[in-house]
Amino acid sequence: MSLIDLKGKVAVVTGASQGLGEALAQRLDKEGCKVAVCDINIDGANAVASKLSDAMAIAVDVTKFDQCQAAAEAVLNKWGKVDILICNAAIVKSGDIFSLSPEAFKLVTDINLNGYFNTVKAFAPSMLERKSGSIIQINSKSGRKGSFKNGAYASSKFGGVGLTQSLALEFAESGVRVNCICPGNLLNSPLWVNSLFKQYAANQGITEEQVREKYINQVPMKRSCEYKDIEDVMVFLASDYSGYMTGQAINVTGGQQM
Repeated sequence: MSLIDLKGKVAVVTGASQGLGEALAQRLDKEGCKVAVCDINIDGANAVASKLSDAMAIAVDVTKFDQCQAAAEAVLNKWGKVDILICNAAIVKSGDIFSLSPEAFKLVTDINLNGYFNTVKAFAPSMLERKSGSIIQINSKSGRKGSFKNGAYASSKFGGVGLTQSLALEFAESGVRVNCICPGNLLNSPLWVNSLFKQYAANQGITEEQVREKYINQVPMKRSCEYKDIEDVMVFLASDYSGYMTGQAINVTGGQQM
């Protein structure tokens, strides 16, 4: 039996229709949480929610504050509270400053940073009113150091760390904690396999296999970051075991970022 007890907690996960977000929603369900599966892809969100014990799916474009607000109202109407807010919605569009369009840069920033702001702004009031809760942004090692030909993503994630620390200060006396997790490269995830290997191979002029080898060789533990690595830290941050932690950006990188 786990020493950490999240049974009966209400958790919200954005960007939860697939990939890491889906894995985080499933883990929270396994830990006994009621889970709001939020995503712009409502069909995918419904599919994920249908496999969970006690869940609801909500269509949310995190770049639209009114949609985030509507999602918060829907969760409160159903369960009356929010205990855990996982801000996971994000995209990657890579390229150097000359090949990346201003529109692409803006889209990445709008989703990854503005979307984080909108989500917390919508959900935090009820948490602050109850003087309880844990807000966790899924950030990246690219939020801790620059990323080669990936400036849009790194910029948005650096901003996420700054917003996390600032919100932590704002909420410090309220009982609501704000932290972020900075994972390493999820080389076995659909995002990498279906998209990023191709993007990075093209903009770095090497093969997809060479991209994988390059990124594995940068990790002292010589393996990819996996969903479970992130899930375990999320569960810790969501629980009372991290009750004296706020404003932290926790590296989960196999030693790549210290």
